[in-house]
This record gives sequence, C-alpha cells and structure tokens, in this order.
Amino acid sequence: MSNFEIYTPTAEEVHSGELGRRMRQFNYRFVGEYGQVQPVWVSAKDDTGGLVGGLRGFVLLHWLNVELLFVDDAARNQGLGRRLLETAEQKARELGARNATLNTFEWQAREFYLKQGYEEFGRIDDYVQGFYVAYMKKAL
Repeated sequence: MSNFEIYTPTAEEVHSGELGRRMRQFNYRFVGEYGQVQPVWVSAKDDTGGLVGGLRGFVLLHWLNVELLFVDDAARNQGLGRRLLETAEQKARELGARNATLNTFEWQAREFYLKQGYEEFGRIDDYVQGFYVAYMKKAL
C-alpha cells in the first residue's frame, strides 16, 4: 500500500481548478466532453430598489441545479417565487438544460415546488432537528 498524505489545500490550489479539471477528464471517458458550469442567477427588487427575492443555481450536464430560492415574507403569496423559478428555468433551457433538481427542507417550500411541477424522488428523514430534506426534480 502506498503512503499518502492527506492535507488541507492552499487557497491557490483550490482556485487553480486542477481538481475539477481532473474530475472532468475522468468523466469525459464515460459521457464525452461537456461544458463548464453555467450560472443561473435571478433576483427581484421592489419599487424602492430593495432586494425582495432571488434564485441562485447553475446548469451542468443538461440539468438546472437550484441551490436556493428565497422570497421575503412581505413579498410572499404574490406569485414572485413562481416567476423567479419560471425565469430561471427558461434561462436554463436556453443554456441546454432538459431537467431541474433541487432540495428543500420540510419547513420550507415542498408544496410550492409540487405546484410548479416538481416531484419528490428522495428524502432524508431527521436531517436536522427532526426535519426531513426532500430531493425534487422536474423535466423542463
């Protein structure tokens, strides 16, 4: 057995992107070459210019990965979340996405995503303090 040293990489090593490049080279042997991660960022502001919500995600391998979708309490139940999600999904389609995936905690927005056409495909119970996290997907 070889002797390996496990260490915390320097900031320069992390920012070099070498690890990601090496992973992509490995993946290319199986699925062919694919593009870089493409960000999908959408925000909403009110009439005073204040941020009231937004979505952050990315497209990779024909999937939109929604990392977060947030709407301020005062702006909820007015269709803003739906509009943000629809806008992000359209941007993702333009970038070649055919599907979308996200996760949501039990206290967050599972029912909202179901109304938007997402389906739950997995769940981890008791993820945090007795609450589950749901994993969801949708064909675009």
